[in-house]
Amino acid sequence: MSNNVVVRVTEVKRVYFMGKVEVNALRGINLKVEKGEFVSIMGPSGCGKSTLMHIVGCLDRPSSGHVHLDAVDIDELDDNSLAEIRNKKVGFVFQTFNLLPKLNAIENVELPLIYAGIGFDQRRKKAAELLEVVGLSDRLYHKPSELSGGQSQRVAIARSLANDPSIILADEPTGNLDSKSGDEIIHLFQELNSRGITLIIVTHDQEIANHSKRIVRLKDGLVVADDQVR
Repeated sequence: MSNNVVVRVTEVKRVYFMGKVEVNALRGINLKVEKGEFVSIMGPSGCGKSTLMHIVGCLDRPSSGHVHLDAVDIDELDDNSLAEIRNKKVGFVFQTFNLLPKLNAIENVELPLIYAGIGFDQRRKKAAELLEVVGLSDRLYHKPSELSGGQSQRVAIARSLANDPSIILADEPTGNLDSKSGDEIIHLFQELNSRGITLIIVTHDQEIANHSKRIVRLKDGLVVADDQVR
């Protein structure tokens, strides 16, 4: 496999059962994302966008098919190894920010570094640097309740970068933001991508997707289009 391929999804299917009803969320997805790409995944509700994101991010397993993350076949891993690769190689950004309300900004960014066993001085320095990268060096000690939605999402993005992941996965990252804050977050993603960070975002917003470099469209659990934006 090419060293430039960060994610390779091969014939991935995901079947759920809701009671006795079989739901085919993914019906045979093939997708390759190379280092440094900025990919948007689009499609109507229920098309499998978030399911695919969860599988690529090691939060869920496919019913069949294979997913390689940095050339590691994650289907072969036990739960502990899966958690380890998820913590080291994947940064997550969610629509609802998922910040801990009792912790201030710098403490929220430090969390992945605590799990990685990084000592206090080193992790505090790294978290402060990351908050500066996302434009929040003046908000280190503010709690989520003291931050705007856009600022909270910036904290979440800084946290996603903490362990220098191979890829950032963002699920509707602007969904809870006003248009101005949403634009600022997308421009931040573009800036991070220009530094070589690989990004996949799930979005239903065409304007947001147009800021990425490639748009993959899903429908009924299948890839129906895969186009370069520019």
